[in-house]
Amino acid sequence: MWSSAPSRKLELHPDLPVPVEIRPIRGARRLRLRLDERRRVLKLTCPLRTSRRAALAWAAEQRAWVDTQMAGALPGEPFAPGATIPLDGQDVRLLWSSDEPRAARLVAGELRCGGPQSAFARRIETFLKARALEVLSRETAEIAAAAGVTPRSVRVGDAETRWGSCSAERRIRYSWRLILAPPAARRFVVAHEVAHLVHLDHGAAFKRLEARLFDELHGGDVAAARLLLRRLGPRLKRIGRGD
Repeated sequence: MWSSAPSRKLELHPDLPVPVEIRPIRGARRLRLRLDERRRVLKLTCPLRTSRRAALAWAAEQRAWVDTQMAGALPGEPFAPGATIPLDGQDVRLLWSSDEPRAARLVAGELRCGGPQSAFARRIETFLKARALEVLSRETAEIAAAAGVTPRSVRVGDAETRWGSCSAERRIRYSWRLILAPPAARRFVVAHEVAHLVHLDHGAAFKRLEARLFDELHGGDVAAARLLLRRLGPRLKRIGRGD
């Protein structure tokens, strides 16, 4: 049986092509499997009372699904001169030139920077993270004011699975990769996390507030924005990562 502490140990099974990270979750009612493309690991969540052997056996039974996911997994898209990445949902070309300043800047559909070419990727990522923090902080403040609440802090990071989170201490954290997404997808996450400042669950009251806040911030259908982010998400998580 499992303890209440989550396990992060990687398990191997002879019938699976990649390791399995088993995570027992309190309150989980069934087993769920997901491929972490970046780490090339299968993430398996299961109820606490599931044995390790049974969990691995179930994962092995999903081999056909695993093979399909592995075949569809695409390589990373590193920040390299000449590459094209989305920014606010629009394609932007990355350009390095010895004539450009070291700090990256956006000019006429190009994200340009100079300095040593070995530091190009780091400078591009620094620009994107700073832009993400500035835009997400502004949009969060705008929609939080409409909701009559105030977050204690807004920060950006690079969580593997979450686009955003809101703690009981009213601290909101977003994935900086949201700045790559179309505004509708980004603002859906903002509305979602601000709604959590009022409701920490996902009940009916939360969903009504989320929809109202999204409509005030962006307009349109919150369900469509959620689906857009789900569709684009796998690529957004590959951008800036090596092959």
